[in-house]
Amino acid sequence: MTVITAIITLAVVAALFGILLGYASIRFHVDGDPIVDKIDALLPQTQCGQCSYAGCKPYAEAIAAGEAEINRCPPGGEATMLALAELLGVEPVPLDEEHADEPVKTVVHIDEQTCIGCTLCIQACPVDAILGAAKQMHTIIEDECTGCNLCIPPCPVDCIHIKEVEPSLDTWRWPLPKQPFVAPKA
Repeated sequence: MTVITAIITLAVVAALFGILLGYASIRFHVDGDPIVDKIDALLPQTQCGQCSYAGCKPYAEAIAAGEAEINRCPPGGEATMLALAELLGVEPVPLDEEHADEPVKTVVHIDEQTCIGCTLCIQACPVDAILGAAKQMHTIIEDECTGCNLCIPPCPVDCIHIKEVEPSLDTWRWPLPKQPFVAPKA
């Protein structure tokens, strides 16, 4: 009888702790670091890897952890760097020399006569902007293409070419004013 009482007591205590832990996990649930989500929302979401990270989310996590500078996003350019500086309350830093100018919007174009349908470009595209099937001709969905050019190196027949997007009334933006960079005071 003593053994059964001990087992029932332990079962009741375990059930109470289970209920308490379940309530705590729901009540105090945190999806992630909110600053990482805010940084990620400011990034252009091209997933191009030009910042040396696999995508915008890992770059946002590195910025939040203090492991990366805010000036490493070429597609975002100076506007993104300034927005990140304002969000984080840090001084703006100049963009890398090679990315200091406002980037020219580009997309890629596949020469459909040369394409052999190897699907290597489809596998490399981070935004699924390439349409096609194995051993069939591929084509680019230009509205989805971010111009990251990650599909060019894996192409074995060099049928993918960069094409500059001509500004139209739908794509034109007012240029950012050129502001001189002011170094933070020591």
